[in-house]
Amino acid sequence: MEILWNSLLIFVFGYTFLRLTGKKAVSQMHSFDLLFIIVVSNVISQPVQLKNVWLALFATLIFVVLYKLFMYISLNNKLRWVLYESPTVLIRNGDIDRKGLRKVRIPVDELLAQLRVKGYTDTKNIAIACLEDSGQISVIPKSDYRPVQPKDLKLKIKREYIPIPVVMDGQILDHNLKYLKLDRQWLMKKLKRKGEELDKIILATITEAGDVSVDNNNVHNGGKDPYSYKPGEDN
Repeated sequence: MEILWNSLLIFVFGYTFLRLTGKKAVSQMHSFDLLFIIVVSNVISQPVQLKNVWLALFATLIFVVLYKLFMYISLNNKLRWVLYESPTVLIRNGDIDRKGLRKVRIPVDELLAQLRVKGYTDTKNIAIACLEDSGQISVIPKSDYRPVQPKDLKLKIKREYIPIPVVMDGQILDHNLKYLKLDRQWLMKKLKRKGEELDKIILATITEAGDVSVDNNNVHNGGKDPYSYKPGEDN
C-alpha cells in the first residue's frame, strides 16, 4: 500500500508541476526546457528508490519556480540572446550554407529529408531556411514558389468558421453547447431528425449555418477502385 500511495502521489504532483510550467515546456523544447524536463523526471523518480516523497516533491517545486523565473527573464530582449541560441542559417537565396550545416552538424541528406517533410524538393526554391533553437527547421520559400494567396487573385474571402464539436465518441460536450447558448434537448432533436444514435457518433459539430454535421461509425467504402485502396492486407 505504501508503494501504491507513493506512486499515486508522485504521479499527481508530477502532472501538476508540468501543468504549472505551461504548454511550452512539453511542446517544442528549447535547451533549458529540455534540461528542465530531464531534471524533473529524475527528481520525481527518486522517491521510488529512496522512499523520501516529500523531499523529492519539494525539490521539484524549487525547479518549477526556477524554470518560471528563467522564462520571465527570457522575456527581456537584451537577455534573451544570451540565454537562447540564435537561429542558424542553412539555406539562403537557394544556396546551401555549408558553414551553417557544419555548425549544427546536419548532413546534407538529413537537410533534404527535413525539407521534403515540409513539402520542398528543390533547395533553389527556398529564400531562407534556419535551424531554430527549438530544433525545428523553418523554411521561407522564394516569392515565385510560395502558395498562391487569395489576395494575389484579388479575391474577397469570408471569415473562417471553425466547426464547434458538440459530441465526441458518443459523449455530449455540454460546455460547448453552453457556449453556443444551446441545450441537450435541442441537440437530441437535431440528431433524431437525422436518424443518428448518440452512442454511434464519433464526432458531431455545429456548422456555420447552425446545422449539426455528424460523422458516425459507418464507413463509406468506394468499392475496389484505386481511390479506395487501403495500405496493408485488408484489400
